[in-house]
Formats: sequence, C-alpha cells, structure tokens
Amino acid sequence: MDAQRAQEIADSVGMANVIYNGKSIYIEHVDQQNGVATIHNLDEPNNKQSVSITELTEQ
Repeated sequence: MDAQRAQEIADSVGMANVIYNGKSIYIEHVDQQNGVATIHNLDEPNNKQSVSITELTEQ
C-alpha cells in the first residue's frame, strides 16, 4: 500500500478491509513522511503498533 491510500483509509468514515500479517487491522494514524502507520488488530484495539505502510494490503 502507498502512504496516500493509507491516509485516505485512515481519514474515511467507512471501514476498509486492510490486512497486516494475515489479520484485519484498523489504521489509527499515518505518518507519511516516515512511511509508518499506527495500527491495531480489530480483535485487539488496545494493542497498538507502528508498522511500515508498505506491509499493509487492502483486500
């Protein structure tokens, strides 16, 4: 995924199907300058992590 698309998803009201390491995730914040996103698994909202945007895929 590219940084612009990750930002669009993070800003949208609807829910996009984004995958990280085989699990559905929610994008909380995108740092386009550094190419990272703060995410959490849908089933673990309190377990936030920062990952490279390029590791995210949209289904």
